[in-house]
Amino acid sequence: MKTIDQHCFKGEKVLIRVDFNVPVNAEMQITDDTRMRAALPTINKVLNDGGSVILMSHRGRPKNGPEDQFSLKYLVVQLGKLLDKKVDFVADCIGCEVKEKAASLSEGSVLLLDNLRFYKEEKAGDLDFAKQLAELADVYVNDAFGTAHRAHASTAVIAQFFPEKKFFGHIMTNEIQNINKVLNTTKKPLTAIMGGAKVSSKITIISQLMDKVDNLIIGGGMTYTFAKAMGGNVGNSLVEDDKLGLALDIIESAKEKDVNLCLPIDSINADSFDNDANTALSKVDCVQDGFMGLDIGEETASQFAEVIKNSATILWNGPMGVFEMENFSKGTKAVADAIVDATSSGAFSLVGGGDSVAAINKYEMADKVSYVSTGGGAMLEYLEGKTLPGIAAIMK
Repeated sequence: MKTIDQHCFKGEKVLIRVDFNVPVNAEMQITDDTRMRAALPTINKVLNDGGSVILMSHRGRPKNGPEDQFSLKYLVVQLGKLLDKKVDFVADCIGCEVKEKAASLSEGSVLLLDNLRFYKEEKAGDLDFAKQLAELADVYVNDAFGTAHRAHASTAVIAQFFPEKKFFGHIMTNEIQNINKVLNTTKKPLTAIMGGAKVSSKITIISQLMDKVDNLIIGGGMTYTFAKAMGGNVGNSLVEDDKLGLALDIIESAKEKDVNLCLPIDSINADSFDNDANTALSKVDCVQDGFMGLDIGEETASQFAEVIKNSATILWNGPMGVFEMENFSKGTKAVADAIVDATSSGAFSLVGGGDSVAAINKYEMADKVSYVSTGGGAMLEYLEGKTLPGIAAIMK
């Protein structure tokens, strides 16, 4: 694997694809700079070697060219504070002004380009757009794992213009190594915890993992598709009626492969999708009429926790309930607690996917698990066994 630790960047201009898709408030102030902080080791490696850095990223989903609310200019001050140095900014990512700025960079300088997605050519994977970006630097580094599953100009197409000088940054390297720890682990038992709303969004990864896992825990909204498939009453709970057969297939596959499939036993239900709704507890297959399941019950949480605590390798993707609402967050919190306990006892734990990461951050446990993946969609596709364009382009 071509990583930046294998190269000295002395005297080189280095074009780094970062993921600075950070949230901002109405005053355009950054509300969470986690992704910017994550990129610092890669940026500082180049600067410490004596190279200069050109940073490129997307942010948001601009529709028709430049939109002020999506400009990366609002990141300059915070990035300067994080790096403890002046950061130059250019209000474009290609063109004469950008070329001049890049050409004039001195050793140890940092230049931030504006939003790549102000050009439709970025998402289209346009070759000429990628070539114009490539002409700015001597070396290309991809450190944006969150976009590695997209064949965009700056994440995949551009690498061909750097046949000998293309590398993975620290984020990309860490993501690949840590996901591979789960996929290729010899530390057993291996437990996968799959939550979230729909079976359909997780079926590929469940199928891929079925030959690897010892325990498969199912929670979240997709619980009720399984419950209904087995003849249960699920009230107004979220159900994919066209996936009932698929749920039964998963149950049968687990039996055939001797996988311990852990399905919820009890359910915390509400008469509306509201934190202040009337609630009731039931068996998962006996949800009251007019109610919907929004969290796992205590009996389920206790059984899941026992399986997790006896695991040596843990993958968590997806919450157990509507954890954003305090009254339906206990199941997700119980799972998070169990993962932390297992990790402290020596287990390797990987947490990935937007909602799982949001939950682990909400409970301030990110530093108590082994690794938190920065790329939801990219992580899932990698686990599914798909080839990620952003990774393949560096490996060629």
